[in-house]
Amino acid sequence: MRDFIEDNEGWLYAVAAYDNDERVGCVLRYIPAEAGERVNRSGHRFTKLDFEQAYTLIAEEKPEYLDMLHRVPVSDVRRVLKPEEEFPRIVADDERVRELQTLLDLPFGAAGCTGSLLLGLDTDSSDIDLVVYGKKWFEVQERLSRRMREGRIRGLSEEMWRRVYEKRKPEINFESFIVHEQRKWNRGEIGGTYFDLLYTRPYETLCDAPSERGKVLGKMTIVARVIDASLSFDSPAIYRVEHEKVNIILSFTHTYSGQARIGEVIEACGVCESHGDEIWLIVGTTREARGEYIESLSLLEK
Repeated sequence: MRDFIEDNEGWLYAVAAYDNDERVGCVLRYIPAEAGERVNRSGHRFTKLDFEQAYTLIAEEKPEYLDMLHRVPVSDVRRVLKPEEEFPRIVADDERVRELQTLLDLPFGAAGCTGSLLLGLDTDSSDIDLVVYGKKWFEVQERLSRRMREGRIRGLSEEMWRRVYEKRKPEINFESFIVHEQRKWNRGEIGGTYFDLLYTRPYETLCDAPSERGKVLGKMTIVARVIDASLSFDSPAIYRVEHEKVNIILSFTHTYSGQARIGEVIEACGVCESHGDEIWLIVGTTREARGEYIESLSLLEK
């Protein structure tokens, strides 16, 4: 998760799943192109693809990879780029990341950058996608909240919040979106650049990550109490709930990660699946999660 892979043709994919033993779950992001607008450190040009372009190209050129995610056979993977391994190089090259590393005491070996910075395909307008693994993430989150309160790191401006909201296109209104986001302490600005603080499981817990789809039971809206939110910042975000039918809510869209805390009452709308003796409510069954959402009613009542 958060790694990138390169296939035998030099196509670059963002790894978006934990179950990657035989086929890597990922999304195509960049392809080599003579007139590409992105240039790596070796001078090779690439074009960045949006999700629709990526899925169309995979369907046309590599249909054997097509699934809910793109599934690249391990035998077709030429190179793996890992955020924690490339982090020292990025810190040395990028003044903004170097400042964040100092301010947040980002731990080498347990933190890194993903996205265009990892690939060396960033531009002056590129966001910074920080990755921190396991329990260290919560320590960094606490330091980020402290640095923001001290004024040493800026929170997002109204304009930047609007930009994030328009990019994510959530089903909740802007006021609710802001109320939920501002207590997550996982976003900020440095040197005029937007950055994200992304959670990723440590390697020793990967075997516990949900991977397979269940039997679809239909769409449902529920009100439930959260009894475990320890993996609410994971991808997918996981909320174990107290409800007469649903046991777990999973969000596959980053918008609803960290959306609720333990003990809070939430309203969630998504698609129910049967998984053994449990019923899971899935939020984010499409890329933009149309008609699907999670809101903390407890938070909104405050």
